[in-house]
Amino acid sequence: MLRVVLSRLLETLPVLAVVTLAVFLLLRLSPGDPAATLAGDSATPEMIASMRQKLGLDEPLSVQFGSWIAQLARGDFGISILSQQPVLTMVGQRVEATLSLALVTMVLAMTVSVPVGILAASRQGSAFDRFIMAGTVAGFSIPTFVVGYLLVYIFAIQLRILPVQGFTPIGESISRFLSHIALPTFTLSLVYIALFARTTRAAILEVLSEDYIRTARAKGLGEIAILTKHALRNAAVPIVSVFGIGFAMMIGGVVVTETVFNIPGIGRLVVEAVLARDYPVIQGVILIIASVYIVINLAVDVIYIFLNPKINY
Repeated sequence: MLRVVLSRLLETLPVLAVVTLAVFLLLRLSPGDPAATLAGDSATPEMIASMRQKLGLDEPLSVQFGSWIAQLARGDFGISILSQQPVLTMVGQRVEATLSLALVTMVLAMTVSVPVGILAASRQGSAFDRFIMAGTVAGFSIPTFVVGYLLVYIFAIQLRILPVQGFTPIGESISRFLSHIALPTFTLSLVYIALFARTTRAAILEVLSEDYIRTARAKGLGEIAILTKHALRNAAVPIVSVFGIGFAMMIGGVVVTETVFNIPGIGRLVVEAVLARDYPVIQGVILIIASVYIVINLAVDVIYIFLNPKINY
């Protein structure tokens, strides 16, 4: 186990290096100048040049990149150009909202999709199976912002049973936390329920065609026991893989949902930083999200070993 973890960590170093270089170059080579934004619309060229010098943007790209890498080596992700706050502090202020939304969405998606996928596979070709498959297609096809605005119209404007926007930390009030997180969770979970249900169904169907399943049925084992103890356990590897990838994507892809429901999370922080050309914030957040991907993939690899010790790394 330790060998697997160490080897995976070593393999991620080149990935992080490429991500770091790509983020730095894409930001520096894309249109826009944070110095001009900071100086204001009425700033003269001399004022903009002075601001660029103050921010260190007049240095060669190699010098800027080297300075950033040196900061990262010390655990310093830089200072925001606009707010003059440390990037890690800004991320820390936003991370609870994003993690809360992602975790609640993942729990809901897993709770609904796995049983639905198992039932659809056990009744392949039935009306229920066709209904579930049609529902997953709709879940993939409808844009997230459309679902969000539709839910706001129904539950917040018409029925007035849930708030339109905002976020309340769970430590302040559990009831307010649940009421604020409900609509964003339902909005974001639709596509993941569709993805996980289709994945579960496909994995279960593949396992149900195996000889040991037919043997279990021949011995008189009940269908529920076959599906839960034999089929689901042996189909768990691809399902866990999709869960891991889905959770990583969710952390980095909540921008639309956070914008629709005005949630002060990491997604909105990235949008605000991009609009303001706040290089340190954009670089820091993307690097943190890339690290989250790596940690989740590492966790999935470890889970693989527990689910199937025969997997050879």
